[in-house]
Amino acid sequence: MSDVSSPPISARAREIVSAARELLEGEGPEAVSMRRIAERIGIKAPSLYKHFPDKSAVENALIAQGMAELAEALEAVEAKVAPSAGLAPGASVAPGEGAVAALAGAYRAYALAHPDLYRLMSGQPLDRAAMPAGLEDRAAGPLVRAVGGDADAARAVWGFAHGMVVLELAGRFPPGADLSGAWAKGCGAFAAEPSSG
Repeated sequence: MSDVSSPPISARAREIVSAARELLEGEGPEAVSMRRIAERIGIKAPSLYKHFPDKSAVENALIAQGMAELAEALEAVEAKVAPSAGLAPGASVAPGEGAVAALAGAYRAYALAHPDLYRLMSGQPLDRAAMPAGLEDRAAGPLVRAVGGDADAARAVWGFAHGMVVLELAGRFPPGADLSGAWAKGCGAFAAEPSSG
């Protein structure tokens, strides 16, 4: 697991982020406002600005929290897959359908369990300067290792997984569609021999 340094935040800032997440996951993104967050923790809205300059800073904290959770979920899958392949923890996982499918499954499960947070994390440009150092690389690491270190292949798998999740969250697949089959087919395509080019 990569070490990700994040600046320490105060107990009140953690409380603010927790309240924002409760609103996001309980009532949707429209409910997340500085006024509603302040009401939830029992303070006046101007007090929030001592900890976060604006709502986008709170959203960035939520995104960082979500990325760290997703990284942990992917690392847990990687830890299960690597030993079964006879590898030491953190070693490159042998490229293959099993590792990719396992990671894609964890990615999908996280997104479906936290749809509004997932949309916040992935539906807008990422303010990389607001993220803890190394967090984005940590979140991508298990997939990059699963495809043998090929960053382009990792981006392609991520694009596939993201597209499938977004369509599923939007209810765009027809009723009765075999989504498990579609996921398996897509992951299997990434396990095929790489094309030269």
